[in-house]
Amino acid sequence: MLSVGWDQVFAWRLGRQFVPAPTAGSVEDIAGRLVGVQAQVASAAETAVAVRSRECRPAGVSAALAGGTLVKTWAMRGTLHAMVPEQAAAALSLIGSARTWEKPSWQKTFGATPEQVAALVEAVSGVLAGQVLTREELVEAVLAESGFAHLGAQLRSGWGAVLKPLAWQGALCHGPARGSKVTFTAPADLVSGWHGIPDPDVAAPMLISAYLGAYGPATPTAFDTWLSRGSVRKPVLRGWFAAMGDALTEVDVEGRVGWMPSELVDDLAAASLDGEVHLLGPFDQYVLGPGTADTVLLPAEHRSKVSRTAGWISPLVLVDGRIAGTWEQVGDEVVVSMFEGRKVAKRALSAAVQRFAEAVGSAGLRVG
Repeated sequence: MLSVGWDQVFAWRLGRQFVPAPTAGSVEDIAGRLVGVQAQVASAAETAVAVRSRECRPAGVSAALAGGTLVKTWAMRGTLHAMVPEQAAAALSLIGSARTWEKPSWQKTFGATPEQVAALVEAVSGVLAGQVLTREELVEAVLAESGFAHLGAQLRSGWGAVLKPLAWQGALCHGPARGSKVTFTAPADLVSGWHGIPDPDVAAPMLISAYLGAYGPATPTAFDTWLSRGSVRKPVLRGWFAAMGDALTEVDVEGRVGWMPSELVDDLAAASLDGEVHLLGPFDQYVLGPGTADTVLLPAEHRSKVSRTAGWISPLVLVDGRIAGTWEQVGDEVVVSMFEGRKVAKRALSAAVQRFAEAVGSAGLRVG
């Protein structure tokens, strides 16, 4: 078993995620490497891509979504992500395999039985065939059919709880925005060559490898926490990892054992930190991949400063690959709040702000 230190892990993750050396690759390349970018807040998805790109792309994600080279749908942990289609289909397959909408607690909360969800899948698939509809238009069409009247409030809800199981089964995804209004369409109408939702046993190796290729070494539990907040049955989860055989390698990181794609183990062993400070935007995958509960990445006593009220994830200050503070923009100034005991040289922080400002097209930003 390979043994490495956390400094090597963080150096490797930074490099794999294009943080110290932004890529000349496409928006799709970046989204694919990160296994999606969270898109609950559209500007956060744009920032996550921009800081990893050599080119300033102020609307790169929205352009890819409009062109169908990225798909926006309710994926990991039930939140909206912009993903490359193949990874989106795989994630939907694994999330859907947990069948969370069949659990009594879900039915009690949202008022829909498994049979009604199945009927909704059929009804929405028919309504959306060849169409792009706003939420209001979609709901009106669904409620015009019998059996769904009691779900009106849930269908209209911006949280989309009743629509998520439909997304996980491939019946809908987000379409191009119509002004300020959200739209929905069928993935097959948005994405050229959409192949539908694969079997979970087919989807698992690809998605696990992609996740570990950005956030490893990690355990099956960490993967499922990122994917579904722990909804997949443990025997199924362990079976997916075991079935990958020699494609994965166990790695000991200072006493914590996780898995890595075998083809990337040598890169991990050779990784070293460059000592730079980096700024990342809100809802960044660098923390969402491992999760805010990872106390090596984010000290437990500072978690509430990053994972805030109503699910908000703060912009990050990274020092040696670890989360060492947060920041906010006030006018043209970047105001940094370092965690207690963490210090950073003004020159290093100014350089990080300059890199961030250039990436997002805000050259006037400066340290406050």
